[in-house]
Amino acid sequence: MGDVLSQVSEAMAQAVKTAGESVVRVEGRRRLPASGILWSDDGLVLTAHHVLHHDDEIGIGLPDGETAPGKLVGRDPSTDLAVVRVEARAGKPARWMELDQLQVGHLVLALGRPGKTVQATLGVISALGESWRTPGGGSVERYLQTDVVMYPGFSGGPLVGMGGEVIGLNTSALVRGVSLTIPVPTLRKVVETLLTHGRVRRGFLGVGAQPVRLPGALAERLGQETGLLLLSVEADGPAEKGGLMLGDTLLALDGAPVRHLDELLGMLSGERVGTSAKVRLLRGGETKELKVTIGERP
Repeated sequence: MGDVLSQVSEAMAQAVKTAGESVVRVEGRRRLPASGILWSDDGLVLTAHHVLHHDDEIGIGLPDGETAPGKLVGRDPSTDLAVVRVEARAGKPARWMELDQLQVGHLVLALGRPGKTVQATLGVISALGESWRTPGGGSVERYLQTDVVMYPGFSGGPLVGMGGEVIGLNTSALVRGVSLTIPVPTLRKVVETLLTHGRVRRGFLGVGAQPVRLPGALAERLGQETGLLLLSVEADGPAEKGGLMLGDTLLALDGAPVRHLDELLGMLSGERVGTSAKVRLLRGGETKELKVTIGERP
């Protein structure tokens, strides 16, 4: 048993050493710095959006102990990701692990570099699910939850397998009280989009809403129990231009039921910006259909 534990311990130490060459410190807020992952050998660094409180004066702490200035390339609040470019030789780009190699129960390490040296914590993959929408409407390929302890400054750092490959980027900001990892396929998609456009486009209606229960007869006829009551309609926004009013209850968008706010956000993908959508709503006890042109979220 002692030999087995010694081998596992040595493997973990080697994984930290290997992956640690790709972990940087990100100084983008007044309090404790956060972490980032070296994405490519031309100085691209991937980190968490919520740890960058400003777009300039970003410092990147390199594995060799030096600090270099970083320039924001773009950010996507909906997936809590940001890309920074550092004009210095930053270290070794991360080696990435694909999702089909993962199983619930696999040992994993969360790494961070809030100071000059790499820190690590151990856990297991506690849940692997299907693709999901974040509360901000972002699309994530797999739900990946661990029981690792996210110490201060670990956001933006990597989740690492026992071979030192990076599984994804850790964040504590997407779902309150849950340690989630944004997996490699989502990272690739967001990085490519930010490099091309500087932002990830999201659809926008310009409304504030909350779920409400529908009248029994209507709920039975539609096959849904709730809709979205419009609590605010932005002046000159897409919803107002389409004829939606304060107090309307949104029932469906292009035939797809809208029961909760996250469902609506999930439907407002970047591909729908500028397109026309058929909106079904409840107004004054009667259902109506209107056409709305989807805007782009500011």
